[in-house]
Amino acid sequence: MIRLRDVHLTLASSAGPVDILRGVDLDVATGTSLSVVGPSGSGKSSLLAIIGGIERPTSGRVEVAGTDLGTLGEDGLALFRRHRVGVLFQAFHLIPTMTALENVALPLELAGKRDAFARAEAGLAEVGLEQRLEHYPSQLSGGEQQRVALARALANEPQLLLADEPTGNLDRTTGRQVTQLIFEARERHNATLFLITHDPALASLCDETRRMSDGRLDDATIEESRLVSAAS
Repeated sequence: MIRLRDVHLTLASSAGPVDILRGVDLDVATGTSLSVVGPSGSGKSSLLAIIGGIERPTSGRVEVAGTDLGTLGEDGLALFRRHRVGVLFQAFHLIPTMTALENVALPLELAGKRDAFARAEAGLAEVGLEQRLEHYPSQLSGGEQQRVALARALANEPQLLLADEPTGNLDRTTGRQVTQLIFEARERHNATLFLITHDPALASLCDETRRMSDGRLDDATIEESRLVSAAS
């Protein structure tokens, strides 16, 4: 599903070029889940953006769902994201002037789905918001807003779900509820999950966990590292 080879990202700044990613290699199998943990500024969100075709790497090869993203122009990347990728952000990013139903229907309408609103309503029912269809984001709690965002991310049945600190703005109880919904939805839609989090409990729910620091991924999963440490 995800295959990265020697991916670098360098961005300009007033102080000169800044190396964000420094030669990242990564393989994630279809239908599995991977969490990435690490300190703020280590490159986690930039890595997610590159995998989702939101950011282009400075160099290296990025393949997602059998597509070499380096061969796509801006229009091609937009179509790739629309049909293959769902993204869940910490800050929800709902459109404030649209109802919950309209927010979820939007990507379906952009994809030309004639039954956009019926599918959006079904998606909101999946996350327990069938009674909140006509509510605006300002009328919803944080947990409800994130559930709307989850329904929107899954609206086009993407092969890949990217989640960037999806419980970061939620209290512990609400975070657990949203976490359960994310993993239930991932299994129901048979999507591959790439998750960024600072929460060890959330990270441990994934099939594998990798640690990132200074723009690089550790070679081994966290579980493998623990086994090596225990044996030494």
